[in-house]
Amino acid sequence: MDHSAAQGVRRVDFLPWEYDPASAEGAAQAARQRELVDAGAQLGAGVFVAPNAAVYCDRLALGDRTYVAALAYLSGDLTIGADCSVNPFAVVRGEIRMGDGVRIGAHTSILGFNHQMANDRPVFQQGTWSKGITIGDDVWIGSNATILDGVTVGDHVVVAAGAVVTKNVPDWAVVAGNPARVLRDRRAETKGATAGDLAARLAAFGDRAREQAGDVLARCFEDGRFVDRPSAAAGPLPLAVRPWADAVEIADLLLGTPPPGFDAADLVRRLTARQDPATGLIPEGDLSDRGLSAGTAEQPDAADEPLSPTDGAAAYHVLSVGYAVRLLGARLPHPVRAVHALGDRDVVAALEARDWGAQAWGSGAAVDSLATACALNMADFSEELPDGGVGPLHGLLGWLTARANPATGLWGAPQPVPRWLQAVNGFYRLTRGSYAQFGLPLPYPEAAVDTVLEHAADPVLATPDGYTACNVLDIVHPLWLAAKQTAHRRAEGEAWARDQLDRALENWADGAGIAFAPRGDGPDGVPGLQGTEMWLSIVWYLADHLGVADSLGYRPRGVHNPDPLVRLTPVDEAG
Repeated sequence: MDHSAAQGVRRVDFLPWEYDPASAEGAAQAARQRELVDAGAQLGAGVFVAPNAAVYCDRLALGDRTYVAALAYLSGDLTIGADCSVNPFAVVRGEIRMGDGVRIGAHTSILGFNHQMANDRPVFQQGTWSKGITIGDDVWIGSNATILDGVTVGDHVVVAAGAVVTKNVPDWAVVAGNPARVLRDRRAETKGATAGDLAARLAAFGDRAREQAGDVLARCFEDGRFVDRPSAAAGPLPLAVRPWADAVEIADLLLGTPPPGFDAADLVRRLTARQDPATGLIPEGDLSDRGLSAGTAEQPDAADEPLSPTDGAAAYHVLSVGYAVRLLGARLPHPVRAVHALGDRDVVAALEARDWGAQAWGSGAAVDSLATACALNMADFSEELPDGGVGPLHGLLGWLTARANPATGLWGAPQPVPRWLQAVNGFYRLTRGSYAQFGLPLPYPEAAVDTVLEHAADPVLATPDGYTACNVLDIVHPLWLAAKQTAHRRAEGEAWARDQLDRALENWADGAGIAFAPRGDGPDGVPGLQGTEMWLSIVWYLADHLGVADSLGYRPRGVHNPDPLVRLTPVDEAG
């Protein structure tokens, strides 16, 4: 027997899903809704609003079969879809947009506004501001949860009881804690059943790439030299060193041998013939027999290019050639002495002078080249160089650690559009050459993950021009690297990696490999050596982030080697 009615507490107000418009309660509810409609509310069919719910909205729209239970508090500009529930004592205030099927637990607060808090007067004398909150379809928000202004909650999300949601939540996520963190992806249960399918797809991709590796390399060999892409498909390209290194990397990765038709000694001769003994740098030029017979000094492109250990093609050749000759079982003939001409103070001054906003990628690339030069010198010339090849490495690492931004985990700054592209791409190059190459932990891995995932959601990356090998690699490698230190937002990173892997496995063109920009027009949309080498590595990193890389049957050993080239000796071991 229900004794609560005699005390002014009605069952239907607290259990509104029991409301029947055809019952005796229907007339009273119709009167309640007329009051709301007269005040400007838009109410769907089958709606229930408890008479003791505090509803003081500037604008209110409730979809069909949505109910607001006893003692809930609604204010502001609210749009709530169909089949939603606002349970007892819940607070929904500010500028809020909800989809269909949103269930809001008791005592939950969804606060789509915030107080201003300038320090020139008390907070109670200041106004409020609002970014608004958006909640998708089919969302369950547990009791006592709090969702703060500016947050977007995706579709099919579960917010655990007591969670405090301060950042966007992706589709299908389960979040909990204060601040809320993604625990898992709700689709994991069904995707687990297809793990074998993914392993089979990766194995098929690896087999396909190995079977066609010879054709891919032969397609990009013209007039006695490797070129990045066939001139018949992409137009004439400048003669360059990198295609030779990319060919070595692809052959090593897929075949375990030098490119067909070449022996290792001849390729080492070509790759290193132009190395400057004084600086150790390798200028751009033609590595065909014709180009090499002309002599380094007679190459106009080499004479025009300043030899720098931080910028230009010669700086990248520290990486591409340095690793390629190691894959061939050799080493550079000369150490990269140019980097040893730089003292710690020189490196710090050069880094301070760089534009870490608009040119964060170039700045990160400079760090990559400097650090790789030190790594190669330490690995191959430690006995020949007075400092063991260390050079300015300690000054470089000290500056990087001191100047990393704790709030973003990065060194670069956001730009107007695309907001984080330069900074995240620069972060990859910088950390690849320094922290990853020496097996060192990142300074602020959780903050870096937050920034990289924010960048990964930028719509520009899904456009034909934005979907490039660089832009995908520069996201997956930081996520993969940070995951060695932290499980922070791991489920979100894995969800992104799964989607990218599905896409990447479709990029291979039979007999040609993969284009740098697989969906793009122009030369970058033509499959070639650079795109193929990079995407093969990207597929490995995506798969390894998901724990299934062994199915590919290959593992990068060159520029994109996941293992450190040199490990620094701890002080307690060094004595």
